Amino acid sequence: MSRHRFAVNLPSISTGLRAAWRDGYGPTDLRKDVMAGLTIGTVAVPLSMALAIATGVPPQHGLYTAIVAGAIIALTGGARFNVSGPTAAFVVILFPIVQQYGLGGLLIASMMAGVILVMLGITRMGRLIQFIPYPVVLGFTAGIAVVIAVLQIPDFLGLETGKLGEHFVDNVSVIVTSLPTLNPIELSVGAFTLIVMLLWPRLHIPIPAPLIGLVVGALTAYVVNQWLAGQEAGAVVETIASRFTWEINGETGSGIPPLPPTFMAPWLLPGPDGEPLKISFDLIRALLGPAFAIAILGAIESLLCAVVADGLTKSKHDPNAELIGQGLGNIVAPLFGGITATAAIARTATNIRSGARSPISAVIHAFVVLLAVIALAGLLGLVPMAALAALLFIIAWNMSEARHFLNTLRSAPPGDVSILVICFGLTVLFDMVLAVAVGIGLAAALFIRRMALLTQTDQIEIDNHPTIHGLPAEVAVYDINGPLFFGVAEKALTALHLVDPKVKTVIVDMHDVPSLDGTAIVALQSLITEMKSKGIGLILVGLRTRMIVKLRRAGVHKVAGSLTYCQNLERAKFVALRWKKE
Repeated sequence: MSRHRFAVNLPSISTGLRAAWRDGYGPTDLRKDVMAGLTIGTVAVPLSMALAIATGVPPQHGLYTAIVAGAIIALTGGARFNVSGPTAAFVVILFPIVQQYGLGGLLIASMMAGVILVMLGITRMGRLIQFIPYPVVLGFTAGIAVVIAVLQIPDFLGLETGKLGEHFVDNVSVIVTSLPTLNPIELSVGAFTLIVMLLWPRLHIPIPAPLIGLVVGALTAYVVNQWLAGQEAGAVVETIASRFTWEINGETGSGIPPLPPTFMAPWLLPGPDGEPLKISFDLIRALLGPAFAIAILGAIESLLCAVVADGLTKSKHDPNAELIGQGLGNIVAPLFGGITATAAIARTATNIRSGARSPISAVIHAFVVLLAVIALAGLLGLVPMAALAALLFIIAWNMSEARHFLNTLRSAPPGDVSILVICFGLTVLFDMVLAVAVGIGLAAALFIRRMALLTQTDQIEIDNHPTIHGLPAEVAVYDINGPLFFGVAEKALTALHLVDPKVKTVIVDMHDVPSLDGTAIVALQSLITEMKSKGIGLILVGLRTRMIVKLRRAGVHKVAGSLTYCQNLERAKFVALRWKKE
Protein backbone atom coordinates (compact mmCIF):
# COMPACT_ATOMS: atom_id res chain seq x y z
CA MET A 1 0.00 0.00 0.00
CA SER A 2 1.59 3.25 -1.11
CA ARG A 3 1.65 6.31 1.05
CA HIS A 4 0.94 9.71 -0.42
CA ARG A 5 2.52 12.74 1.17
CA PHE A 6 0.85 16.08 0.87
CA ALA A 7 3.18 19.03 1.40
CA VAL A 8 2.18 22.66 1.74
CA ASN A 9 4.67 25.03 0.13
CA LEU A 10 4.98 27.55 2.96
CA PRO A 11 7.30 30.56 2.80
CA SER A 12 10.62 30.21 4.57
CA ILE A 13 11.64 32.28 7.55
CA SER A 14 15.02 33.76 8.51
CA THR A 15 15.85 34.21 4.83
CA GLY A 16 17.65 37.49 5.55
CA LEU A 17 19.99 35.79 8.02
CA ARG A 18 20.53 32.79 5.77
CA ALA A 19 21.31 35.04 2.79
CA ALA A 20 24.10 36.66 4.81
CA TRP A 21 25.52 33.27 5.74
CA ARG A 22 25.37 32.05 2.13
CA ASP A 23 27.42 35.04 1.00
CA GLY A 24 30.10 34.12 3.54
CA TYR A 25 30.24 35.51 7.04
CA GLY A 26 33.48 35.92 8.93
CA PRO A 27 35.11 37.83 11.79
CA THR A 28 35.39 41.00 9.68
CA ASP A 29 31.66 40.93 8.97
CA LEU A 30 30.90 40.36 12.65
CA ARG A 31 33.05 43.35 13.63
CA LYS A 32 31.19 45.56 11.15
CA ASP A 33 27.86 44.32 12.49
CA VAL A 34 28.90 45.07 16.06
CA MET A 35 29.92 48.63 15.17
CA ALA A 36 26.70 49.20 13.22
CA GLY A 37 24.66 47.73 16.07
CA LEU A 38 26.31 50.05 18.60
CA THR A 39 25.51 53.04 16.39
CA ILE A 40 21.85 52.28 15.76
CA GLY A 41 21.43 51.16 19.37
CA THR A 42 22.42 54.60 20.63
CA VAL A 43 20.01 56.14 18.13
CA ALA A 44 17.22 53.74 19.07
CA VAL A 45 17.26 54.52 22.81
CA PRO A 46 16.00 58.12 22.59
CA LEU A 47 13.75 57.38 19.61
CA SER A 48 12.09 54.44 21.34
CA MET A 49 11.35 56.50 24.44
CA ALA A 50 10.06 59.46 22.46
CA LEU A 51 7.79 57.36 20.25
CA ALA A 52 6.35 55.44 23.19
CA ILE A 53 5.48 58.70 24.94
CA ALA A 54 3.98 60.09 21.71
CA THR A 55 1.83 56.95 21.56
CA GLY A 56 0.54 57.66 25.05
CA VAL A 57 2.37 54.96 27.05
CA PRO A 58 5.36 55.09 29.45
CA PRO A 59 8.77 55.27 27.72
CA GLN A 60 10.02 51.86 28.84
CA HIS A 61 7.47 50.16 26.57
CA GLY A 62 9.18 51.67 23.54
CA LEU A 63 12.53 50.38 24.80
CA TYR A 64 11.08 46.91 25.37
CA THR A 65 9.81 46.97 21.79
CA ALA A 66 13.27 47.66 20.41
CA ILE A 67 14.76 44.92 22.58
CA VAL A 68 12.32 42.06 22.04
CA ALA A 69 10.75 42.75 18.65
CA GLY A 70 13.99 44.16 17.25
CA ALA A 71 15.86 40.91 17.92
CA ILE A 72 13.07 38.50 16.94
CA ILE A 73 12.25 40.23 13.65
CA ALA A 74 15.93 40.43 12.69
CA LEU A 75 16.43 36.70 13.28
CA THR A 76 13.22 35.50 11.59
CA GLY A 77 12.50 38.09 8.88
CA GLY A 78 13.29 38.18 5.19
CA ALA A 79 15.21 41.47 5.00
CA ARG A 80 18.94 41.49 5.59
CA PHE A 81 19.35 45.06 6.81
CA ASN A 82 15.98 46.09 8.29
CA VAL A 83 16.04 47.41 11.86
CA SER A 84 12.69 47.14 13.63
CA GLY A 85 11.19 48.87 16.64
CA PRO A 86 8.61 51.54 17.42
CA THR A 87 8.15 53.97 14.55
CA ALA A 88 6.53 57.36 14.07
CA ALA A 89 4.11 56.06 11.46
CA PHE A 90 2.17 54.17 14.11
CA VAL A 91 1.58 57.11 16.45
CA VAL A 92 -1.56 58.22 14.63
CA ILE A 93 -3.04 54.70 14.95
CA LEU A 94 -1.80 53.70 18.40
CA PHE A 95 -2.59 56.95 20.23
CA PRO A 96 -6.39 56.59 19.79
CA ILE A 97 -6.19 52.91 20.81
CA VAL A 98 -4.50 53.87 24.06
CA GLN A 99 -7.14 56.54 24.69
CA GLN A 100 -9.98 54.06 24.17
CA TYR A 101 -8.58 50.77 25.46
CA GLY A 102 -5.53 51.62 27.56
CA LEU A 103 -2.10 50.00 27.51
CA GLY A 104 -3.56 46.49 27.78
CA GLY A 105 -5.80 47.07 24.76
CA LEU A 106 -2.88 48.35 22.73
CA LEU A 107 -0.77 45.27 23.49
CA ILE A 108 -3.64 42.91 22.65
CA ALA A 109 -4.24 44.75 19.35
CA SER A 110 -0.52 44.47 18.57
CA MET A 111 -0.62 40.71 19.12
CA MET A 112 -3.69 40.39 16.90
CA ALA A 113 -1.90 42.43 14.23
CA GLY A 114 1.06 40.06 14.55
CA VAL A 115 -1.19 37.09 13.80
CA ILE A 116 -2.60 38.90 10.76
CA LEU A 117 0.93 39.67 9.50
CA VAL A 118 1.94 36.02 9.84
CA MET A 119 -1.14 34.99 7.83
CA LEU A 120 -0.34 37.58 5.16
CA GLY A 121 3.15 36.12 4.88
CA ILE A 122 1.97 32.50 4.80
CA THR A 123 -0.55 33.31 2.06
CA ARG A 124 2.20 35.09 0.10
CA MET A 125 0.58 38.51 0.09
CA GLY A 126 3.90 40.34 0.39
CA ARG A 127 4.06 41.31 -3.28
CA LEU A 128 0.67 43.01 -3.17
CA ILE A 129 2.02 45.87 -1.07
CA GLN A 130 3.87 47.20 -4.12
CA PHE A 131 0.52 48.03 -5.73
CA ILE A 132 -0.25 50.79 -3.23
CA PRO A 133 0.16 54.04 -5.22
CA TYR A 134 2.86 56.51 -4.24
CA PRO A 135 0.45 59.47 -3.78
CA VAL A 136 -1.45 57.40 -1.19
CA VAL A 137 1.71 56.55 0.75
CA LEU A 138 3.06 60.10 0.54
CA GLY A 139 -0.31 61.56 1.55
CA PHE A 140 -0.82 59.50 4.69
CA THR A 141 2.83 59.72 5.81
CA ALA A 142 2.74 63.51 5.50
CA GLY A 143 -0.56 63.55 7.38
CA ILE A 144 0.89 61.39 10.14
CA ALA A 145 3.84 63.79 10.41
CA VAL A 146 1.47 66.71 10.97
CA VAL A 147 -0.44 64.83 13.67
CA ILE A 148 2.79 63.86 15.45
CA ALA A 149 4.10 67.43 15.36
CA VAL A 150 0.85 68.85 16.77
CA LEU A 151 0.82 66.32 19.61
CA GLN A 152 4.32 67.52 20.68
CA ILE A 153 3.40 71.20 20.99
CA PRO A 154 2.18 70.99 24.61
CA ASP A 155 5.42 69.40 25.87
CA PHE A 156 7.60 71.69 23.76
CA LEU A 157 5.87 74.83 25.05
CA GLY A 158 5.22 73.51 28.55
CA LEU A 159 1.45 73.98 28.20
CA GLU A 160 -1.03 72.80 30.80
CA THR A 161 -3.45 71.01 28.49
CA GLY A 162 -4.30 67.93 30.48
CA LYS A 163 -4.80 64.68 28.61
CA LEU A 164 -5.24 65.15 24.86
CA GLY A 165 -7.94 63.25 23.00
CA GLU A 166 -7.93 61.21 19.80
CA HIS A 167 -9.37 63.84 17.43
CA PHE A 168 -7.04 66.29 15.70
CA VAL A 169 -9.40 69.28 15.58
CA ASP A 170 -10.27 68.93 19.27
CA ASN A 171 -6.59 68.72 20.20
CA VAL A 172 -5.75 71.83 18.20
CA SER A 173 -8.55 73.67 19.98
CA VAL A 174 -7.26 72.55 23.39
CA ILE A 175 -3.71 73.61 22.52
CA VAL A 176 -4.81 77.04 21.30
CA THR A 177 -6.88 77.73 24.41
CA SER A 178 -3.94 76.60 26.60
CA LEU A 179 -1.39 78.99 25.05
CA PRO A 180 -1.62 81.44 28.00
CA THR A 181 -0.05 78.71 30.20
CA LEU A 182 3.14 78.67 28.10
CA ASN A 183 6.26 77.99 30.18
CA PRO A 184 9.19 80.03 28.79
CA ILE A 185 11.78 77.87 30.56
CA GLU A 186 10.43 74.62 29.04
CA LEU A 187 10.27 76.35 25.66
CA SER A 188 13.90 77.46 26.03
CA VAL A 189 15.06 73.93 26.88
CA GLY A 190 13.14 72.48 23.94
CA ALA A 191 14.35 75.14 21.51
CA PHE A 192 17.96 74.75 22.66
CA THR A 193 17.76 70.97 22.19
CA LEU A 194 16.21 71.41 18.75
CA ILE A 195 18.96 73.80 17.65
CA VAL A 196 21.69 71.44 18.88
CA MET A 197 20.19 68.47 16.99
CA LEU A 198 19.85 70.53 13.80
CA LEU A 199 23.38 71.94 13.90
CA TRP A 200 25.27 68.91 15.21
CA PRO A 201 25.44 67.01 11.85
CA ARG A 202 27.33 69.96 10.33
CA LEU A 203 30.29 69.17 12.60
CA HIS A 204 30.65 65.76 10.92
CA ILE A 205 31.37 64.05 14.23
CA PRO A 206 30.26 60.36 14.15
CA ILE A 207 27.93 60.61 17.15
CA PRO A 208 24.17 60.58 16.48
CA ALA A 209 22.54 64.01 16.76
CA PRO A 210 19.54 62.71 18.78
CA LEU A 211 21.90 61.35 21.45
CA ILE A 212 23.84 64.61 21.71
CA GLY A 213 20.66 66.69 21.71
CA LEU A 214 19.02 64.73 24.50
CA VAL A 215 22.22 64.72 26.58
CA VAL A 216 22.52 68.48 26.21
CA GLY A 217 18.81 68.90 26.97
CA ALA A 218 19.05 66.68 30.05
CA LEU A 219 22.07 68.59 31.38
CA THR A 220 20.34 71.91 30.77
CA ALA A 221 17.16 70.76 32.49
CA TYR A 222 19.13 69.36 35.45
CA VAL A 223 21.03 72.64 35.95
CA VAL A 224 17.85 74.72 35.63
CA ASN A 225 15.90 72.51 38.03
CA GLN A 226 18.74 72.55 40.59
CA TRP A 227 19.06 76.31 40.35
CA LEU A 228 15.33 76.87 40.74
CA ALA A 229 15.16 74.38 43.61
CA GLY A 230 17.92 76.31 45.37
CA GLN A 231 15.82 79.44 45.06
CA GLU A 232 12.83 77.55 46.46
CA ALA A 233 11.02 78.13 43.18
CA GLY A 234 10.44 74.42 42.55
CA ALA A 235 11.47 72.36 39.55
CA VAL A 236 9.69 73.65 36.46
CA VAL A 237 11.30 71.59 33.67
CA GLU A 238 9.34 68.36 33.47
CA THR A 239 11.37 65.20 32.86
CA ILE A 240 10.65 61.54 32.25
CA ALA A 241 11.27 60.85 35.95
CA SER A 242 8.90 63.59 37.11
CA ARG A 243 6.06 62.48 34.82
CA PHE A 244 6.22 58.67 34.87
CA THR A 245 6.24 56.19 37.73
CA TRP A 246 6.41 52.40 37.68
CA GLU A 247 5.56 49.40 39.83
CA ILE A 248 6.91 45.92 39.07
CA ASN A 249 6.72 42.94 41.43
CA GLY A 250 6.10 45.19 44.41
CA GLU A 251 8.96 47.55 43.56
CA THR A 252 8.16 51.16 42.68
CA GLY A 253 10.08 54.07 41.28
CA SER A 254 9.98 57.04 38.95
CA GLY A 255 11.13 57.31 35.35
CA ILE A 256 12.23 54.05 33.72
CA PRO A 257 12.53 50.77 35.67
CA PRO A 258 16.17 49.51 35.65
CA LEU A 259 15.02 45.99 34.81
CA PRO A 260 15.03 43.89 31.64
CA PRO A 261 11.72 43.13 29.95
CA THR A 262 9.74 40.59 31.96
CA PHE A 263 6.63 38.62 31.07
CA MET A 264 3.42 40.55 31.55
CA ALA A 265 0.04 39.31 30.38
CA PRO A 266 -1.48 42.13 28.26
CA TRP A 267 -5.01 41.19 29.32
CA LEU A 268 -4.09 41.91 32.95
CA LEU A 269 -2.67 45.37 32.23
CA PRO A 270 -4.64 48.59 32.77
CA GLY A 271 -7.48 49.56 30.51
CA PRO A 272 -8.63 53.15 29.84
CA ASP A 273 -9.95 53.49 33.39
CA GLY A 274 -6.73 52.26 35.00
CA GLU A 275 -8.31 48.95 36.02
CA PRO A 276 -7.09 45.60 34.59
CA LEU A 277 -8.73 44.70 31.30
CA LYS A 278 -11.26 41.92 31.18
CA ILE A 279 -10.68 39.81 28.10
CA SER A 280 -13.91 39.14 26.23
CA PHE A 281 -15.24 38.48 22.77
CA ASP A 282 -16.60 42.03 22.62
CA LEU A 283 -13.12 43.42 23.34
CA ILE A 284 -11.52 41.25 20.66
CA ARG A 285 -14.19 42.27 18.17
CA ALA A 286 -13.69 45.95 19.01
CA LEU A 287 -9.92 45.63 18.57
CA LEU A 288 -10.14 43.73 15.28
CA GLY A 289 -10.41 46.91 13.18
CA PRO A 290 -7.42 48.60 14.85
CA ALA A 291 -5.47 45.33 14.56
CA PHE A 292 -6.05 45.21 10.80
CA ALA A 293 -4.98 48.85 10.54
CA ILE A 294 -1.79 48.10 12.48
CA ALA A 295 -1.08 45.03 10.32
CA ILE A 296 -1.58 46.81 7.00
CA LEU A 297 0.50 49.81 8.00
CA GLY A 298 3.16 47.50 9.45
CA ALA A 299 3.30 45.55 6.20
CA ILE A 300 3.52 48.73 4.11
CA GLU A 301 6.18 50.33 6.33
CA SER A 302 8.33 47.20 6.61
CA LEU A 303 8.28 46.28 2.94
CA LEU A 304 8.89 49.86 1.81
CA CYS A 305 11.85 49.92 4.20
CA ALA A 306 13.13 46.66 2.69
CA VAL A 307 12.81 48.10 -0.83
CA VAL A 308 14.82 51.16 0.23
CA ALA A 309 17.46 48.89 1.78
CA ASP A 310 17.62 46.83 -1.42
CA GLY A 311 18.26 49.99 -3.41
CA LEU A 312 21.06 51.08 -1.06
CA THR A 313 22.80 47.67 -0.93
CA LYS A 314 21.89 46.01 -4.26
CA SER A 315 20.43 43.12 -2.27
CA LYS A 316 17.03 41.44 -2.47
CA HIS A 317 14.58 40.81 0.36
CA ASP A 318 11.93 38.11 0.75
CA PRO A 319 8.66 40.01 1.35
CA ASN A 320 6.68 37.03 2.63
CA ALA A 321 9.37 35.97 5.10
CA GLU A 322 9.63 39.59 6.25
CA LEU A 323 5.89 39.70 6.96
CA ILE A 324 6.15 36.48 8.97
CA GLY A 325 9.11 37.87 10.93
CA GLN A 326 7.25 41.11 11.62
CA GLY A 327 4.25 39.10 12.75
CA LEU A 328 6.29 36.93 15.13
CA GLY A 329 7.92 40.02 16.62
CA ASN A 330 4.55 41.65 17.23
CA ILE A 331 3.12 38.49 18.78
CA VAL A 332 5.97 38.02 21.26
CA ALA A 333 6.91 41.63 22.13
CA PRO A 334 3.56 42.54 23.80
CA LEU A 335 4.05 39.60 26.18
CA PHE A 336 7.07 41.51 27.50
CA GLY A 337 5.52 44.97 27.47
CA GLY A 338 6.51 45.93 23.92
CA ILE A 339 4.18 47.95 21.73
CA THR A 340 3.74 47.64 17.97
CA ALA A 341 6.96 47.26 15.99
CA THR A 342 7.85 47.59 12.34
CA ALA A 343 10.94 48.25 10.26
CA ALA A 344 12.20 51.84 10.56
CA ILE A 345 13.59 53.44 7.41
CA ALA A 346 15.81 55.96 9.24
CA ARG A 347 17.36 53.34 11.52
CA THR A 348 17.77 50.91 8.60
CA ALA A 349 19.55 53.56 6.51
CA THR A 350 21.81 54.36 9.48
CA ASN A 351 22.48 50.64 9.85
CA ILE A 352 23.57 50.37 6.22
CA ARG A 353 25.71 53.53 6.33
CA SER A 354 27.38 52.17 9.47
CA GLY A 355 28.61 49.13 7.55
CA ALA A 356 26.15 46.43 8.61
CA ARG A 357 26.58 43.06 6.92
CA SER A 358 23.70 40.98 8.27
CA PRO A 359 20.71 40.94 10.66
CA ILE A 360 23.20 40.39 13.46
CA SER A 361 23.65 44.18 13.60
CA ALA A 362 19.96 44.57 14.50
CA VAL A 363 20.37 41.95 17.23
CA ILE A 364 23.37 43.89 18.61
CA HIS A 365 21.22 47.03 18.53
CA ALA A 366 18.64 45.23 20.71
CA PHE A 367 21.36 44.30 23.23
CA VAL A 368 22.58 47.91 23.33
CA VAL A 369 19.08 49.09 24.19
CA LEU A 370 18.84 46.35 26.84
CA LEU A 371 22.11 47.48 28.45
CA ALA A 372 20.89 51.09 28.42
CA VAL A 373 17.72 50.07 30.28
CA ILE A 374 19.61 48.11 32.92
CA ALA A 375 22.57 50.44 33.43
CA LEU A 376 21.34 53.90 32.50
CA ALA A 377 17.68 53.97 33.56
CA GLY A 378 18.35 56.66 36.16
CA LEU A 379 20.09 58.91 33.66
CA LEU A 380 17.39 58.35 31.05
CA GLY A 381 14.85 59.61 33.56
CA LEU A 382 16.58 63.02 33.52
CA VAL A 383 15.66 63.63 29.86
CA PRO A 384 13.20 66.58 29.71
CA MET A 385 9.88 66.17 27.95
CA ALA A 386 10.56 69.33 25.94
CA ALA A 387 13.73 67.74 24.53
CA LEU A 388 11.82 64.61 23.49
CA ALA A 389 9.25 66.86 21.81
CA ALA A 390 12.08 68.56 19.90
CA LEU A 391 13.32 65.15 18.73
CA LEU A 392 9.83 64.22 17.56
CA PHE A 393 9.58 67.51 15.64
CA ILE A 394 12.64 66.44 13.66
CA ILE A 395 11.24 62.95 13.13
CA ALA A 396 7.95 64.43 11.92
CA TRP A 397 9.74 66.79 9.53
CA ASN A 398 11.83 63.99 8.04
CA MET A 399 8.78 61.76 7.79
CA SER A 400 6.72 64.38 6.00
CA GLU A 401 9.04 64.42 2.97
CA ALA A 402 7.99 68.00 2.45
CA ARG A 403 10.11 68.44 -0.69
CA HIS A 404 8.58 65.39 -2.36
CA PHE A 405 5.14 66.48 -1.22
CA LEU A 406 5.47 69.96 -2.74
CA ASN A 407 7.15 68.63 -5.88
CA THR A 408 4.29 66.17 -6.39
CA LEU A 409 1.77 68.99 -5.98
CA ARG A 410 3.59 70.98 -8.68
CA SER A 411 4.42 68.29 -11.21
CA ALA A 412 2.07 65.30 -10.84
CA PRO A 413 -1.07 64.85 -12.98
CA PRO A 414 -4.24 66.40 -11.50
CA GLY A 415 -5.67 63.02 -10.55
CA ASP A 416 -2.59 62.07 -8.51
CA VAL A 417 -2.54 65.49 -6.85
CA SER A 418 -6.18 65.06 -5.82
CA ILE A 419 -5.43 61.64 -4.28
CA LEU A 420 -2.43 63.07 -2.43
CA VAL A 421 -4.38 65.98 -0.97
CA ILE A 422 -7.39 63.83 -0.03
CA CYS A 423 -5.22 61.21 1.72
CA PHE A 424 -3.34 63.93 3.57
CA GLY A 425 -6.53 65.66 4.70
CA LEU A 426 -8.29 62.46 5.76
CA THR A 427 -5.25 61.31 7.75
CA VAL A 428 -5.05 64.60 9.63
CA LEU A 429 -8.76 65.16 10.23
CA PHE A 430 -9.95 61.55 10.64
CA ASP A 431 -7.57 58.59 10.59
CA MET A 432 -5.05 56.77 8.43
CA VAL A 433 -7.24 53.73 7.81
CA LEU A 434 -9.93 55.84 6.15
CA ALA A 435 -7.26 57.76 4.22
CA VAL A 436 -5.65 54.59 2.81
CA ALA A 437 -9.00 52.98 1.96
CA VAL A 438 -10.30 56.08 0.17
CA GLY A 439 -6.91 56.72 -1.47
CA ILE A 440 -6.65 53.22 -2.89
CA GLY A 441 -10.26 53.38 -4.06
CA LEU A 442 -9.68 56.69 -5.83
CA ALA A 443 -6.41 55.46 -7.31
CA ALA A 444 -8.18 52.35 -8.64
CA ALA A 445 -10.92 54.49 -10.18
CA LEU A 446 -8.31 56.76 -11.76
CA PHE A 447 -6.47 53.73 -13.13
CA ILE A 448 -9.67 52.33 -14.61
CA ARG A 449 -10.41 55.65 -16.26
CA ARG A 450 -6.92 55.84 -17.75
CA MET A 451 -7.11 52.27 -19.03
CA ALA A 452 -10.54 52.94 -20.48
CA LEU A 453 -9.09 55.81 -22.50
CA LEU A 454 -6.38 53.50 -23.84
CA THR A 455 -8.80 50.83 -25.11
CA GLN A 456 -10.11 51.67 -28.57
CA THR A 457 -12.35 49.95 -31.12
CA ASP A 458 -11.76 51.04 -34.74
CA GLN A 459 -13.24 49.88 -38.00
CA ILE A 460 -10.62 48.83 -40.55
CA GLU A 461 -10.83 50.03 -44.14
CA ILE A 462 -10.82 46.75 -46.03
CA ASP A 463 -9.69 48.19 -49.35
CA ASN A 464 -6.60 49.77 -47.79
CA HIS A 465 -5.52 46.72 -45.75
CA PRO A 466 -3.01 44.36 -47.44
CA THR A 467 -4.21 41.20 -45.65
CA ILE A 468 -7.99 41.47 -45.96
CA HIS A 469 -8.09 43.36 -49.27
CA GLY A 470 -10.77 41.92 -51.52
CA LEU A 471 -13.39 41.05 -48.91
CA PRO A 472 -16.96 41.84 -50.02
CA ALA A 473 -19.00 44.72 -48.62
CA GLU A 474 -21.05 42.26 -46.54
CA VAL A 475 -18.01 41.82 -44.27
CA ALA A 476 -16.99 44.41 -41.64
CA VAL A 477 -13.63 44.29 -39.85
CA TYR A 478 -12.92 45.87 -36.45
CA ASP A 479 -9.76 46.15 -34.39
CA ILE A 480 -9.83 46.29 -30.55
CA ASN A 481 -6.73 47.60 -28.79
CA GLY A 482 -6.35 47.36 -25.01
CA PRO A 483 -7.67 45.26 -22.12
CA LEU A 484 -11.36 44.43 -21.87
CA PHE A 485 -12.47 44.71 -18.26
CA PHE A 486 -15.45 46.01 -16.31
CA GLY A 487 -14.53 49.65 -16.75
CA VAL A 488 -14.23 49.56 -20.53
CA ALA A 489 -15.83 46.41 -21.99
CA GLU A 490 -19.24 47.92 -22.69
CA LYS A 491 -17.70 51.02 -24.28
CA ALA A 492 -15.33 49.01 -26.46
CA LEU A 493 -17.99 46.60 -27.72
CA THR A 494 -20.71 49.21 -28.31
CA ALA A 495 -19.41 49.96 -31.80
CA LEU A 496 -19.91 46.32 -32.78
CA HIS A 497 -23.63 46.53 -31.95
CA LEU A 498 -24.05 49.31 -34.53
CA VAL A 499 -23.00 47.46 -37.69
CA ASP A 500 -24.58 48.27 -41.04
CA PRO A 501 -27.73 46.17 -41.71
CA LYS A 502 -26.14 44.96 -44.97
CA VAL A 503 -23.25 43.36 -43.09
CA LYS A 504 -23.54 39.58 -42.71
CA THR A 505 -20.13 38.80 -41.19
CA VAL A 506 -18.11 40.71 -38.59
CA ILE A 507 -14.40 40.04 -38.06
CA VAL A 508 -12.94 41.34 -34.76
CA ASP A 509 -9.13 41.51 -34.54
CA MET A 510 -8.27 40.96 -30.82
CA HIS A 511 -4.52 40.43 -31.10
CA ASP A 512 -3.96 43.53 -28.94
CA VAL A 513 -6.37 42.52 -26.16
CA PRO A 514 -4.14 41.32 -23.29
CA SER A 515 -6.90 40.46 -20.80
CA LEU A 516 -10.58 39.66 -20.58
CA ASP A 517 -12.58 39.76 -17.33
CA GLY A 518 -16.05 38.52 -16.35
CA THR A 519 -17.79 41.73 -17.41
CA ALA A 520 -16.20 41.54 -20.86
CA ILE A 521 -17.27 37.90 -21.22
CA VAL A 522 -20.88 38.83 -20.41
CA ALA A 523 -20.68 41.71 -22.90
CA LEU A 524 -19.33 39.35 -25.57
CA GLN A 525 -22.11 36.86 -24.85
CA SER A 526 -24.66 39.65 -25.32
CA LEU A 527 -23.01 40.67 -28.60
CA ILE A 528 -22.93 37.09 -29.88
CA THR A 529 -26.62 36.57 -29.02
CA GLU A 530 -27.61 39.81 -30.74
CA MET A 531 -25.65 39.07 -33.90
CA LYS A 532 -26.95 35.53 -34.04
CA SER A 533 -30.51 36.84 -33.85
CA LYS A 534 -29.76 39.14 -36.80
CA GLY A 535 -28.13 36.35 -38.81
CA ILE A 536 -24.68 37.92 -38.58
CA GLY A 537 -21.62 35.68 -38.26
CA LEU A 538 -18.84 36.65 -35.82
CA ILE A 539 -15.16 35.74 -36.23
CA LEU A 540 -12.84 36.49 -33.28
CA VAL A 541 -9.21 36.78 -34.37
CA GLY A 542 -6.04 36.48 -32.29
CA LEU A 543 -7.59 35.57 -28.95
CA ARG A 544 -5.09 34.03 -26.57
CA THR A 545 -5.69 30.42 -25.59
CA ARG A 546 -6.48 31.26 -21.96
CA MET A 547 -9.17 33.71 -23.13
CA ILE A 548 -10.76 31.09 -25.39
CA VAL A 549 -10.79 28.69 -22.43
CA LYS A 550 -12.56 31.36 -20.33
CA LEU A 551 -15.19 31.83 -23.05
CA ARG A 552 -15.76 28.07 -23.33
CA ARG A 553 -16.19 27.78 -19.56
CA ALA A 554 -18.79 30.55 -19.82
CA GLY A 555 -20.70 28.53 -22.45
CA VAL A 556 -19.45 30.38 -25.54
CA HIS A 557 -18.73 27.65 -28.11
CA LYS A 558 -18.14 27.62 -31.85
CA VAL A 559 -21.26 27.49 -34.01
CA ALA A 560 -20.91 26.81 -37.72
CA GLY A 561 -21.75 29.94 -39.68
CA SER A 562 -22.28 32.02 -36.51
CA LEU A 563 -19.17 32.03 -34.32
CA THR A 564 -15.59 30.83 -34.67
CA TYR A 565 -12.02 31.68 -33.61
CA CYS A 566 -9.11 32.29 -35.97
CA GLN A 567 -5.41 32.76 -35.28
CA ASN A 568 -4.86 35.49 -37.87
CA LEU A 569 -6.62 37.73 -40.39
CA GLU A 570 -5.63 35.54 -43.35
CA ARG A 571 -7.53 32.60 -41.87
CA ALA A 572 -10.43 34.89 -40.92
CA LYS A 573 -10.67 36.13 -44.53
CA PHE A 574 -10.82 32.55 -45.79
CA VAL A 575 -13.60 31.65 -43.30
CA ALA A 576 -15.60 34.80 -44.13
CA LEU A 577 -15.50 34.03 -47.88
CA ARG A 578 -16.53 30.41 -47.21
CA TRP A 579 -19.50 31.56 -45.07
CA LYS A 580 -20.57 33.88 -47.91
CA LYS A 581 -20.64 30.99 -50.35
CA GLU A 582 -22.60 28.83 -47.92
